[in-house]
Amino acid sequence: MGENYKLIANNKKAYFDYFIEDKYEAGIALHGTEVKSLRMGKCSVKEAFVRIERGEVFIYNMHVSPYEKGNIFNKDPLRVKKLLLHKYEINKINGQLVQKGYTLVPLRVYFKGSLVKVEIGLGRGKKLYDKRQDIAKKDQKREAEKEFKIKNLF
Repeated sequence: MGENYKLIANNKKAYFDYFIEDKYEAGIALHGTEVKSLRMGKCSVKEAFVRIERGEVFIYNMHVSPYEKGNIFNKDPLRVKKLLLHKYEINKINGQLVQKGYTLVPLRVYFKGSLVKVEIGLGRGKKLYDKRQDIAKKDQKREAEKEFKIKNLF
């Protein structure tokens, strides 16, 4: 990415469950204590999903742990957060979502400079046999790396 790029949370399961066809970078509307918690890396997007409602994009189930020193200023860790995208991007995504089998999935959360960004992907669900093929490819790659390591060891 860039020089001022710091990964906070990654959603590896999204790549396992979906064929990601398009990626979009979105800002996110947060409160002060949530940003402080994100700076400490306390975030999870494994169970999160994205919806478009009334021309606005929202992320659900993104868990941002409460900031330890935030006391009364802490918000609900699972509250619905608004994603910030341009209107033409929202319209483009919405047009593709109307097609059968497409969904919006958060892929990762990161800092870009001092701003918190969320990368969302437009994905098509994988079938069981697709997942099996991915697992088989990973196993083959792991075996090849293991053999390579053994050969270079002696």
